[in-house]
Amino acid sequence: MKTNKSYTKRLKITRTGKILARKPGFNHFNAKQTRTSQLQGKKPVDFPMTPKQISQFIPHN
Repeated sequence: MKTNKSYTKRLKITRTGKILARKPGFNHFNAKQTRTSQLQGKKPVDFPMTPKQISQFIPHN
């Protein structure tokens, strides 16, 4: 099965196997937010995926 490249570019896989992604909703229109909330949007958060989704979207190492 081919890997979905656009999907995998948005995710980061850690050494322990956790999948991290940026919080949604922080691409633009952030000028009215406080600086702390702007910076919190840059932090990656845990991205829950089922094993079936992992095998479908993430390449095998």
